Amino acid sequence: MEATPPGNGSSGGGGGEDRTTSFAAMQFPALRFFRSPLSFLLDYSGILSPTSSSSSSSSSSSSRHESDAPAVNAVADSRPHSPTACASGGSSNAGEVSIRIIGAGEQEDRGSGEEATALQDGGGVGGLDSQAGMDERVPLVAPLAPENEAGDGGNGVEENSRDSAYQRYDIQQVARWIEQVLPFSLLLLLVFIRQHLQGFFVTIWISAVMYRSNDIVRKQTALKGDRKISFLVGIAGAFMLHVVGVYWWYRKDDLVFPLAMLPPKAIPPFWHAIFIILVNDTLVRQATMAFKCLLLVYYKNGRGHNYRRQGQMLTVVEYSLLLYRALLPAPVWYRFFLNKEYGSLFSSLITGLYLTFKLTSVVEKVQSFFASIRALSRKDIHYGSHATLEQVNAAGDLCAICQEKMHAPILLRCKHIFCEDCVSEWLDFCFMFERERTCPLCRAVVKPADLRTFGDGSTSLFFQFF
Repeated sequence: MEATPPGNGSSGGGGGEDRTTSFAAMQFPALRFFRSPLSFLLDYSGILSPTSSSSSSSSSSSSRHESDAPAVNAVADSRPHSPTACASGGSSNAGEVSIRIIGAGEQEDRGSGEEATALQDGGGVGGLDSQAGMDERVPLVAPLAPENEAGDGGNGVEENSRDSAYQRYDIQQVARWIEQVLPFSLLLLLVFIRQHLQGFFVTIWISAVMYRSNDIVRKQTALKGDRKISFLVGIAGAFMLHVVGVYWWYRKDDLVFPLAMLPPKAIPPFWHAIFIILVNDTLVRQATMAFKCLLLVYYKNGRGHNYRRQGQMLTVVEYSLLLYRALLPAPVWYRFFLNKEYGSLFSSLITGLYLTFKLTSVVEKVQSFFASIRALSRKDIHYGSHATLEQVNAAGDLCAICQEKMHAPILLRCKHIFCEDCVSEWLDFCFMFERERTCPLCRAVVKPADLRTFGDGSTSLFFQFF
């Protein structure tokens, strides 16, 4: 076997090692994402990445541990070896590098012995210099400063890094637990959907139709005089046809009884009770949207005063709906909680607590309903007051919005006067486009209404479960 020169062998081996390392370090983020998605996201977001303080402390601690490791004695020898060395170690080429690992104590003894030999052979300092040039000791790790120089600051950094490491470990454990539970949870969800497949898709369908219907009614309300009566009547009929069709399809599932505030005939299971409440809550809103379309037909050809009246009527209709929807789940839950299988005392206690909690929420809806009725009946408006003749003459007889003679002038808090129809339409425009209600001239904030208005034709989209 032919020997390879040390220099060539080391360089070739180093290149091969780099290629192997780079190949082994290749990661495929897509595969890792599918194997552990949550850990991948946490690593990618930087939550589990070590901080600078922890990295610095870890590097200092590792260097402190490595300072006790043995040193490496690298001897670069360019001289011909002595006969003794040749006899003991065989022939060597010039420029060969030999590495020997020695302990700390052996290194000190050898260093003192070599210094004494160098003084004897080289004759003083010159010999030391020549010997140092021919024999260099290269430690693997640089010496560290004494530990007392770090002081309390170093201990604080170590404690912070240790705490952050514990936190990262806890997050990793939680992420792994979620990754283990997630597949089983998805399987349970699939089984649940399969068991209630029809009810699941019906609920999604009627909810999607309701959201789309709400957008249509809002757009038709914003058109004002440009509405088409035929289109409004057509969508109102389509809404009612959809409601009647769903109730006819589920005519045997006791969906109609809660509409009249009557409990179902039989005690419904939990998921069936949820289904009854969701369907009734959605379809009642759908029917109310059809009624709002008929109101828009009635107020189609009106001017600003009628549009303000239209907004007040839509607000009253919506608060009436909110009150009715708050009462709608009560019969279903009353029948569900009043189950004699749990014991008469326990079922009566649970039913009484539910009705008590329900009463506290219904009181708020009743107050809002009567507030909308008062706003409809009174002539005062929330954003100003009617201006007197002297105030109109002092401000001028022309409205700054329509540039015509003022009709039913309104004095805002900023002392500017406008027509009632003009300023009402302006403020409704601001509310419709989610802008702050301000004066058209000075941009002073107008006092908002104490009661939320639904004059834009919108319907509350939150589900009433309890």
